[in-house]
Formats: sequence, C-alpha cells, structure tokens
Amino acid sequence: MTADSAGPRKPAGGMRTFIAIWLGQFVSTLGSGLTSFALGVWVYETTGSATLFAVNLVVWTLPHLAALPVAGVLTDRWDRRLVMILSDTGAGLSSLFAAVMLLTGELEVWHVYVATFFSSGFNAFQWPAYSAATSLLVPKEHLGRAGGLTQIGEAVSQLAAPAIAGALFVSAGLGAVLLIDVVSYLVALATLLAVRFPRPEPTAEGQAGRGSFWHEALYGWTYIRRRPGLLGLLLVFACLNFLGSIAYSLYTPLVLEITTPDVLGYVNAVGGLGMLAGTLLMSAWGGPRRRIYGILAAEVLLGLTTMMFGLRLSIPLIALNNFWFLFTMPISNGCSQAIWQTKVAPDVQGRVFSIRSLIAFSIIPIAYALAGPLTERVLKPSMAEGGTLAPIFGPIVGVGPGHGVGVMFLIAGALYVLTALVILVHPRIRRVEVELPDVVPDGDETDAERAGECCPGPLEKEERK
Repeated sequence: MTADSAGPRKPAGGMRTFIAIWLGQFVSTLGSGLTSFALGVWVYETTGSATLFAVNLVVWTLPHLAALPVAGVLTDRWDRRLVMILSDTGAGLSSLFAAVMLLTGELEVWHVYVATFFSSGFNAFQWPAYSAATSLLVPKEHLGRAGGLTQIGEAVSQLAAPAIAGALFVSAGLGAVLLIDVVSYLVALATLLAVRFPRPEPTAEGQAGRGSFWHEALYGWTYIRRRPGLLGLLLVFACLNFLGSIAYSLYTPLVLEITTPDVLGYVNAVGGLGMLAGTLLMSAWGGPRRRIYGILAAEVLLGLTTMMFGLRLSIPLIALNNFWFLFTMPISNGCSQAIWQTKVAPDVQGRVFSIRSLIAFSIIPIAYALAGPLTERVLKPSMAEGGTLAPIFGPIVGVGPGHGVGVMFLIAGALYVLTALVILVHPRIRRVEVELPDVVPDGDETDAERAGECCPGPLEKEERK
C-alpha cells in the first residue's frame, strides 16, 4: 500500500465518535472564547496600551509554534485521543492558575502572560491530533462538512462568548469567566475518556518518515516540499495570516477607542453570527466541487471586508463588516482542511499538519509585534489633524482618533486581496486537487472527474507545466 493510493477504512460508528468528540470540544471552545475575550479586555483596560495587548497575542503564538513539531511527532506515535486529553488537561490547568491568582488578589499582567504561554503550548497538541483523528473517523465525502462542524464551536464562541464574557466581566468579574473555562475543559476531558480512536494503517510514506525524533519532526516539511501545490497553498496562507493578524491585533483597540467593553462584546457577537452562518453553510454544503475556488472566493471577500473596517468608525458598520469577515473564514478553512486531509497519508498527518501550522503561523508574531508600535508611533500621529498622512488618507478614512488604525486596515486589506489572487494565477496551487491523487480513492472515479476536470473551464485548459 502506498501513501497516495489507499488508506484506512472508516470504522463502524466512526461518525458517532467524531460527533461525541466534537460536542466536548464545542463546550471547551466556548469556555476558551470567554477567557480569551475577558483576558484581552482586562489587559487593555489595566494598561491602556495596544502594544501590551498585542504582547499577549505574541505570548500566545510563540510557544504554540515551538511546540508544534513535538506535537506532530507525538500525534503520529501515540494514541491521538491521549494527545488530546493531555492538551485539554494542560490548558485547563493554565486557566485555573489565572483564576487562583485573581481570587487571591495577586493577578498582574505578567501572570496573564504566564497562563497564556502554557495554555498556548498545550493547545498546540490539540489541532494536529483532532485533525488527524477526523481523517480516520469521517468518510472522505463528508470531510468538508466535518470541517464546517469543527468550526461551529469557534462560530458559537465568536457569537456567544463576547456577549457573555462582556456581561460577566462587567457584572461578575474576570474570576467567573475563568472558572467557567475550567469547567468547560472538564467536560471535554469527560467526552474524550468515553471514546476510543482507531489507529491509522501504515503506508509507504509513513515507513519512510520513521527514524529519530527530530527526523520524524522534520519529515512533515519533507512531505510538503515534495508536493509543490500543497507548498504553494501553504505559503499563500502564511502571507494571508500575516496580513490578517495585523488587522486582528488592532481590532479590539480600534473598537474600544469609540465604545465600551460590553458594546465590543455585542459587536463581536454579530461577527460570531456571521461565522455561525458560514459554518452552517459549510456543514450542509461541504464546499464547491473544486475546493480551491472556494478558498479563493472566500479570501478575496475577506480582504475586501478588511478594507471596509478602515473606511468609517461607525459601530453599526464595524458590526456588519465583522459579520462578513467571519462568514468567509469557515468556508476557506473548511475547503483547505478537506484538501489537506484527502491528499496527505493518514499515518503522517500529525507531522504534516504540525509543520503546516508552524509555517502558516510562524510570521504571525512579527505581525503582532509590528502592528502596535507602527500604529501608535507612525499612523496615529500621521493621521492626526495636520499629520503628514492626513492629506492623503484623510479624504478616504477621516482624520483624528482611531483613523490611524483605519489606514492600517485599508492597506492590509488591499494587500490581502492581491495575495489571495496568487491562488488563481499559480497553476500548481490552482490545480492541486487534480495533480495530487487522493489518499482514499472513491471507486473507479478518477481524480480529474472528482475535481470536475471532465469539463474544464477556460482557466483549466492549459497543459500541465
């Protein structure tokens, strides 16, 4: 059996096991959303600094990236259920630490950074194990829908968590939010303890990737590098993540410039409604036949929406933009995830998905580190009355408080659209579903037929280069 010709059969009841796991992770994701929102608001209100707010994002990202290669190896070596149990346990203890510091009156900003650091490191083990387990449990034709379901937790977190956390933060304080998060991790652990995961069948690629710990850790990169379509798609997402993270790191400070934390929560809830709509659409639809075009359309819309954030500092407009911004994400992520799950051998998915995350997210800390100082030291004074950039961008976004951040959104969104269009003009990326065979073929159907190549459109008629 080769890595690109066959894979493990889905076990009877696999979909039921996936749903059980999904429910536990759904609750856990909601609890984490409460904590993430509340801690971010607490740091910003305590310090009044967009830079220190962004530091918390950097502290989240760095240990996550550092742990990913280790997480990939252990995911492929160990029972993937055990990896998820360890991940949830460690992240839950991190939230408990922050709660104890707060309840004893000792909580400081650096305590938040410590809790964020360890929570991030443990969460690095969650995604590769969860994604690789999904490939074993869910039939290939339902992977797009499974991707949509997986993101429903994030959507509901975006929808409900900000409003709940904002109300709790004002009425009951940060401690109530942290304790709810701890309980949510206990629910996820109980679900994982009640199920069992199948083991992936060995493949030729899996055999080739065996060796020392570091050889196995690096094998995910070797696997991706040998497949130009996957590598190109990964690099495009890395650039999109960089541009999107610049905007994301400034979103909360932008809104808090003109409103209060509870209103921010409601605005985020509108965005969560958009994400929920996107995940429900993706769960029912599964994405277009050519998933790469689903990614392209969603990312172009996301970039245009990012530009709209900077055009006018209006709460209703920001809420509407937030809706469409988050509506596109489940479609793009679901289509991308389905491509990777159908093109990567099951017994190396832990390593491949970990390296994939490492590369895609590795430049995000740079975006977080640059966004705050660039906005506070360059764009804000430049967009004040009489500032050097006010004559250029003032007629477009306005002049005064908050409009420096608006310029950043405008520039980042324009570059985002241009980067997304690389998917269309790069033949290896555009044709990745055609040129790479699925790891689990369906009957006698060819890869071209599955991808819709029996009737190519005008953009697909050129010869393979």
